[in-house]
Amino acid sequence: MSPKTAPVVHSSSSAGTPSSKPGEQADSAAHLAVGGEELAGTDFSHPADRAEHLGQLSLKEQVYVLKHLPADEAAEALAELDSPVASDVLENLDANDAARILAEMSPDDAVDVLDGVDEGHRDALLSNLAPEEALELRALLTFDPDTAAGVMNTEIILIQADMTVDEAIRQIRSDMEDMEMPYYVYVVDAMDILVGVLSLRDLMLTRPGTHIQDVLGKQDLITVVYDADKAEVARLLGHYNFLCLPVVDREGHLMGVVTHDDVIDILQDEASADMLGMVGAGQDEDVDTPWLQSVKLRLPWLVINMLNSTVSALIVYIFEGTIAQMALLAVLMPMVANQAGNTGQQALAVMIRQLATERFDSRKAWTAVLREGKIGLLTGLIVALGAMCGVGLLTRNFQLAGVMGGALLLDMVLGAVAGGSIPLILRALGRDPAQASSIFLTALTDGAGFFIFLGLATLMLL
Repeated sequence: MSPKTAPVVHSSSSAGTPSSKPGEQADSAAHLAVGGEELAGTDFSHPADRAEHLGQLSLKEQVYVLKHLPADEAAEALAELDSPVASDVLENLDANDAARILAEMSPDDAVDVLDGVDEGHRDALLSNLAPEEALELRALLTFDPDTAAGVMNTEIILIQADMTVDEAIRQIRSDMEDMEMPYYVYVVDAMDILVGVLSLRDLMLTRPGTHIQDVLGKQDLITVVYDADKAEVARLLGHYNFLCLPVVDREGHLMGVVTHDDVIDILQDEASADMLGMVGAGQDEDVDTPWLQSVKLRLPWLVINMLNSTVSALIVYIFEGTIAQMALLAVLMPMVANQAGNTGQQALAVMIRQLATERFDSRKAWTAVLREGKIGLLTGLIVALGAMCGVGLLTRNFQLAGVMGGALLLDMVLGAVAGGSIPLILRALGRDPAQASSIFLTALTDGAGFFIFLGLATLMLL
């Protein structure tokens, strides 16, 4: 969970408004009231729109507005806010107001917000909820937020296999009053073990009086174990095009479901983390992360990058005499490294995307690396020929043109192969394939590019 985005402003019955003169209090209240009226207006009728408007307000204004919204609307808006922001708002609400809003939220959304709240304050908030609601949220908070159980929704409709269709429909009508709109109903046996899944459409079209177990027939249930990584859950849901995926324990007892809207959030989080990790930034970092925390996250990779750059600088130093004899080499040298680096980044992006979206067995993975090598070879030939023509026409030194073309070709092939291989190597080492992979790639293509280009120049031109 990301660090808090704002200092805690301890709330009271006035939502934490600091003491001031009567006139100042009136002006402040009027200003906050305007914010609340805007949020309740027709322009912000959808929870996502309310959340977007809330995000533009100060923390004190957010607290005031949510406090004065109806509980169901406040709950919907809070669920749509970014988790760190929502957690800060919840911490600054009066305990009774916070409990009122939490009671209206679905369990998975409530847990996402509570996960970022200080543990002591979280206990105080949970103590203000109904015992059964607090117990459920405490149980969900024990799960790793990066697992299936950490993102599942426990508000599901269960029906028994020995029910008739009529009995099941009556139960669904009763249960739906307190739950989100279900996509499927889940059939369990007397031990609460999942035995089947039915869509509402299939249930409604079934002849009255039919037993549920007769409707099920033989099903190949697709489920996910509670401790599966949430990225794997997203992959399975996308692969089978389900709206929900059941979460079960080791014995097959149904624990909850992961819905498609949760998967969208998972995919967005994974994509953001991969993008940030590739360049060595904190994978949970955003513009609201305290700047000292960002320094701690980035500095180690910057130091590693400096050490890698030292290797490239040392290679250039070794060939100092070559560069001194032909100054034009210093002009052309960065072009080789830059072109190879870009080729490698293309391969790197494709490979990381592939690893993030589907399973990759070893044979297919290294076949993909071979594919990137072929792409690097053909694109390298085309670029090398163009560079040779350009350097030859400009300098009339066709040996230098040959060196330029040869170095470009070799370094671009190396960049493509490295870009495809580095994520696989990191994964084999048990590391995140995206974590600072761009730094390692740049170090390799720069160092190798300088060495190949200057080495060829030393052999062929001097």
